[in-house]
Amino acid sequence: MKPVCLMTIALLGIPAAGSVSAQSLEERKAAVQELRLKDYEPRSVFRIPRTDVRRAKFPVVDMHSHDYAADDAGVAAWVRTLDSCNIRYSSVMHCEWIGAPFEEYIRKYRPYGDRFLFWCCFDYTGFGEPGWAERAVRELERCHALGARGVGEMVDKGLGDTYARPVPGRGIHLDDPRLRPLIERCGELGMPVSIHIAEPIWMYEPLDRHNDGLMNGADWAVDTSAEGCRGYEELMATFERALAAYPGTTFIACHYLNMNQDLERLGRLLDRYPNLYVDIAGRAGESAATPRATRRFLVRYADRVLFGTDNGTDPGMYRMVFRILETDDEHFYNPDYGYHWAYSGFRLPDDVLRKIYYGNAARLLHLD
Repeated sequence: MKPVCLMTIALLGIPAAGSVSAQSLEERKAAVQELRLKDYEPRSVFRIPRTDVRRAKFPVVDMHSHDYAADDAGVAAWVRTLDSCNIRYSSVMHCEWIGAPFEEYIRKYRPYGDRFLFWCCFDYTGFGEPGWAERAVRELERCHALGARGVGEMVDKGLGDTYARPVPGRGIHLDDPRLRPLIERCGELGMPVSIHIAEPIWMYEPLDRHNDGLMNGADWAVDTSAEGCRGYEELMATFERALAAYPGTTFIACHYLNMNQDLERLGRLLDRYPNLYVDIAGRAGESAATPRATRRFLVRYADRVLFGTDNGTDPGMYRMVFRILETDDEHFYNPDYGYHWAYSGFRLPDDVLRKIYYGNAARLLHLD
């Protein structure tokens, strides 16, 4: 029995008997009672395969990124990272928090213009006033002529398209009939509309002991008591009304439509609306918690899923997502995503990887 006890002590990281820092069992239990949930950082003790994926198995189009580079040197460094990770194109989404006019951020990336895909946003200046729709359509057409591939990232977490520039679209939701000229023109120009609807379900659940995504849920919780704020189900209904109203316009629902908790429901939407695609950006934590269900979904809807990241330009971030998609590694952690649970990989088939990494985006945006 003694070797077993010593092995258990070693695996748990408990100091051996006689150590200066040795603690009694009672002291260790007391320390656990004082541990705060936000300080809990588990480390896997499983002796199982760990795969270091340095480059994506096939070329990649990142359909969801932003203007992360601070200057010319930052752009050059980002391109070196893209090269090292086998990423052929990265999208640069335009949002109010970026601040600069569309043509300014295109100018910054111009030396590497063949590596970036640019997205513009709607201009809500004077929204609802006479002539607004005509002016907004002209601005959309101007951005398209400058190189905008699509519109996005629109963001509605309940209060409307709050990320637009130069005027946030507070209170303006995708089903607002006044947007019809803009959304229909997107379809005519072949510009997909990329939109972030709601947040993951944990951000709408009570922040109590039953919320299994509590740590991240608390950080990103949505205040649905705010005046005019639409809740999760109302936002999903808003989005579905838009899908039905604009069959000629392609919509890209960012982040699995924030429906990782119910992929069967998301699948039914994809079955019903051929103008709907989803990107997987920024949801490694939510998807890798249910690897078998997520794998089934990605395989079944491989023609409608787009690769995306939405998490900066660090090489390790890209490689973490590749590892999840390509390998069957189990029980590994990534504290950057805020959850306490472990991840497992999907080990997607090559034909599915090719579509998600590159093929679907190339078809939508007429690349190469």
